Amino acid sequence: MQLDMSQNPSELAGLAALAICESLLLTLKESGALTEAALAGLLDDAARAHENMAAEPVDGIHHMLVAKIIRQIASGSDAVRIPR
Repeated sequence: MQLDMSQNPSELAGLAALAICESLLLTLKESGALTEAALAGLLDDAARAHENMAAEPVDGIHHMLVAKIIRQIASGSDAVRIPR
């Protein structure tokens, strides 16, 4: 199978970044560097920031979708494997 990285480079980069960040957060939690409460607070702050920007006329729907993904991560779901 040949990989075509030109299909949607931004989407591919976003998924790669999400996977890395999600793994990093799990590692920080498992190592004790982040408490469960600190991790929950971090994810809640990030989701709220995007939810607040959802009222913007430009890209509002994107911000709501980003907030939804962050909330899925917070709930323990594997956000990288969200069904389409």
